Amino acid sequence: MKMIQIYHALKVDKDICYGCTHCMNVCPTDAVRISDGKALILKKRCIDCGECLKACPVDAIYVEQDDLDNIFEYQCRIALVPAVFTGQFPTYVSEEEIFSMMKELGFTHVFQAEFMVDVINELMDEQMKINNEKPLISTFCPSVMRLIQVRFPALIDHIASVKPPVDASAAFYRKMLQNQGVPDCQIGIFYVTPCAAKIAAIKGWSEDQGAVINGVINMRYLYNKLYAKIKNNKDRDRELPILPHLSSKAIQWSLTRGEADNMKGRCLAVDEIHNVIEFLERLENDEIPTVDYLELRACDQGCAGGVLLHGNRFMTVDRMKRRAYQLESVAGDVDWKEYAEIIEDRNLFVSKIDPLPTISLDQDFQEALKKMERIRNLMCYLPGIDCGACGSPGCQALAEDIVQKKANLSNCVFLQRMMEKNKKLSSEHAIRIIERTWGRDRLDKDCKKIGAKNEGM
Repeated sequence: MKMIQIYHALKVDKDICYGCTHCMNVCPTDAVRISDGKALILKKRCIDCGECLKACPVDAIYVEQDDLDNIFEYQCRIALVPAVFTGQFPTYVSEEEIFSMMKELGFTHVFQAEFMVDVINELMDEQMKINNEKPLISTFCPSVMRLIQVRFPALIDHIASVKPPVDASAAFYRKMLQNQGVPDCQIGIFYVTPCAAKIAAIKGWSEDQGAVINGVINMRYLYNKLYAKIKNNKDRDRELPILPHLSSKAIQWSLTRGEADNMKGRCLAVDEIHNVIEFLERLENDEIPTVDYLELRACDQGCAGGVLLHGNRFMTVDRMKRRAYQLESVAGDVDWKEYAEIIEDRNLFVSKIDPLPTISLDQDFQEALKKMERIRNLMCYLPGIDCGACGSPGCQALAEDIVQKKANLSNCVFLQRMMEKNKKLSSEHAIRIIERTWGRDRLDKDCKKIGAKNEGM
């Protein structure tokens, strides 16, 4: 598959942002800068992990998503629902009740995103046997896939060529409807997403490359809408849809160790994006002993920690595990023989991830080496305090911005003082540099800002 563009779901509302640097400080790929007093997300570095969204104290960072009304562009409207969505609801609300209410919102069909887990598991095991590059890396988390593409391209060959369950289930259901005589143009599949990364992944693929998901629905938004309807209509009789029950394995697949516990060989599970980056750095440096399979998730607790979930991730995990425990002796009630013809078409479930080394200093290798040497020279002058006062997340990032001609050495407030002392920079010019980064009047007294005595007045 080829990306038609680098699409990102995370956006900054400039009217709300006041340049607090919380987002810049937590970004795992140094994708945030401060310019003119506002956060700026660098598209070539962002992996849509959502850490900035979680850290923003004023909700200035938001997720761009599809409008729910978009589903009515299709006659056959499918909600592709992951297990973590039902895990948001109190235990007294049944799956059937949730799915029934979704149909009242306008969906004609509801389907489980983990439906194809058993097939995916089998394909992964087959690939692990023949794959020469160890460890085999799961394709489950789109944020991790993007991270490997831009920051660890040398590990691309380790990535499995098997689609994650959500894509495989969407491909399966679309094919099933087509076999039933439904024209493809009438089929609209909308994934209820727990994260921004999946939005970016779905919207980043070109339609001529066989995209099977037509849109995404913010899980938090849909939860709030459904839960309000369920509470207001709890005494009303309604026809409850019957869907095949997933296996215990499928229910827990999106949680940490959901994959690793069901793969053969030596398998490791790493969650939370900073842990993943540290692990991949060690893997790239050959510091990790032989491992057969890697389950990598950007969020703590897997998808239960997604930034678009409403509830507490630990409560969500507990609900999902309780539900899985009730089914642990049941393999699920899917009759795979009924779908043998579709499942035999393995092309529906395979894909390939291409490298996108967009964090490289230069496309020309020799020029990149020169820039790297210049960065090392610049670091001799920068203080190494990583205070972020320059508008970059640290001294190393500032040095990279300088060699890419996106910043100047005088952006460093400590070097500004030294330049002023040596009469190489006037005080007026130093103030103008600060204003370009932090905006005009940023250093004026303001008792209404967060933490000040008149906050919010």
